[in-house]
Amino acid sequence: MDDIFVARVMSSSIHTVQRDTLVEDAARVLLENEIGSALVVDDDGKLEGILTSTDFVDIVAQSRPKAETTVERYMSTDIVTASAQDSIRDVADLMIEHGFKHVPIVDEDAGAIGIVTTTDLASYLSRLQSPSPDE
Repeated sequence: MDDIFVARVMSSSIHTVQRDTLVEDAARVLLENEIGSALVVDDDGKLEGILTSTDFVDIVAQSRPKAETTVERYMSTDIVTASAQDSIRDVADLMIEHGFKHVPIVDEDAGAIGIVTTTDLASYLSRLQSPSPDE
């Protein structure tokens, strides 16, 4: 795989919040734009931090008082899955087509047996090696 510059693959459509933005408002930015992170910037647009959907797990876990809400209220039920025998390219295409970051892997008999995430795909790509010209 030839080296390519980050500019060719980066998303230039970013969403920002400021330090004093309420977490509820930041969550709305993520949800309304179907994104997993917002950059935290100052008044001049200088990067100060990043707030991710993973950070919201901490926010919920550490909230006081605890909400007595079950997972059922928020879980997705329109799940697209793959099997362990599907190609990685097919799963990547599926993720892009549907905008998913996670695809559960299921077996007809055993049920859920794994999951493929965008992190798994990035890790796989980082380990790929191009064949040398002599091969």
